[in-house]
Parts: sequence; C-alpha cells; structure tokens
Amino acid sequence: MPRPSLPPEFLSRPITHRALHGQHDACPENSRAAIRAAIDAGYGIEIDLQLSADGRAMVFHDDTLDRLTRQTGPTRSRSAADLGSVVLNKSDGEGIPTFAEVLDIVAGQVPLLVEIKDQDGAMGPGGVGPLEAAAVADLRGYEGPVALMSFNPHSMAEVARLAPDLPRGLTTSSFDPAVWTSLSAERCNELREIPDFDRVRACFISHQASDVLRDRVRELRAAGVPVLSWTIRSPDEEATVRQGADNVTFEGYLSPLPA
Repeated sequence: MPRPSLPPEFLSRPITHRALHGQHDACPENSRAAIRAAIDAGYGIEIDLQLSADGRAMVFHDDTLDRLTRQTGPTRSRSAADLGSVVLNKSDGEGIPTFAEVLDIVAGQVPLLVEIKDQDGAMGPGGVGPLEAAAVADLRGYEGPVALMSFNPHSMAEVARLAPDLPRGLTTSSFDPAVWTSLSAERCNELREIPDFDRVRACFISHQASDVLRDRVRELRAAGVPVLSWTIRSPDEEATVRQGADNVTFEGYLSPLPA
C-alpha cells in the first residue's frame, strides 16, 4: 500500500486547535464562526469528527453533548438534523455543523486537519468503520490540503483501506494511564511507542506538546516524518515545542504567521 505525503501547507502555517475559537464572543470551538475566523486570519484549522445516529460526520469534539451545549446525552444518539439544531454554548445560536458543510466553508483556502474521534472507548476496532466511511464520502471531490488523523490506529487503517491516497497520521501522546483511564496500562504502554505508524502507512504524527522530545518521536522525525504538536497555549511553550516539532496546533493566543 502506498504511503501518501502530508501536503506542505501543513508545515508552513500554524494550525488552530478546534479552529480559531475564543478570540471574541460567540466563537466556540469547532464552530462555523471559529472556522471562518481562522480562514480570515490565514491559519490552518484542526477540527474533530463524531458520528450522528444516521451516519453523518459531525464537527464536534465530545462524545456527549453535556460540556458544549445545554443539552445532554450521547452525541451519536441524535440525527444530523437534530444535532444541527442543538445550539453551541457561547454562540449566536449556531448549531453543530456537518463535516460536509465545513468543507464547503473551508473550500481549500487553508489546510484542514481532521481528527476522527475514537468510537470504541478503548482504541480498539470496535466502532471503527461508519465514521471513517462518512468522512471519506464527504471528502470525495474535495480540492485543497486536507489530512486525517486519530488516536485509534484502527481508524487510520480503515481510512487507508477506504481511501489509500488520503494523507493520514496518528494522534499520539505519552498515554499516561492516570489520564487515559479508559485504557489499560498495557494498552497505554503499547500506544506510547507508536507501533502502528508503518502498519497504517501514516505520513505524520501529531504529538502531545509536553512529550514531544520522547525518543520515539525524535526517531520518527530524524527519519523525515513530519511532527505536528498539540495543544500549545503560549508563545513560550511554542518556542520550546518547536525544538522537537515541525508545526504547532495552538489555542488561547495567536501564533506568529510566516512573513
């Protein structure tokens, strides 16, 4: 299976975490307003995908509605139409967008980094398939720099099967068992060493900022693998992280754009 290349645009301008949210009122994460703000500023955009009850890819981070809206319950228990009417907190009445709608808004103007959220709860194969298929279907015919990634390597293996030419990568971290409480210590130990990079024919990683100098990350970067890093929250942190990463995913400040 061929290994696609990460488009160079992903290394030439900083990437906004869940789009450029929180810089002004009525601009929540993963919202249309935050996406338009990132485009206007000239930044790349990172977004998250969850699955609706009727199999649509929705731009939303959490697997429940509780944190980001005034409603509760699993995100995937609602249809796309229902989710579109669920108002995001700190918005001007904006509902949850579909991935297809976001693609129409971005329209190739800036690089788009798309994280497929784990549907299994344990980084296993359970739940893999429907969201990946929905995302790939929405991307059919899309023109512009785009890349998919996931913490779950099974997700990227499925993307490789469905769309081998789509750039794909792994979202990676220190996988501290105290933080990743849904995973066993054994699974954390496995994932920490990024063993699936070659199996899924990934072309980049997006690694946790505080862990970016890990030996395995250095090894991949030395071999020419692009290393992105999440989530950077200050200029000082960015300066440190850039010692071990090729680009940053940031929030809470404005990362410098290239001249």
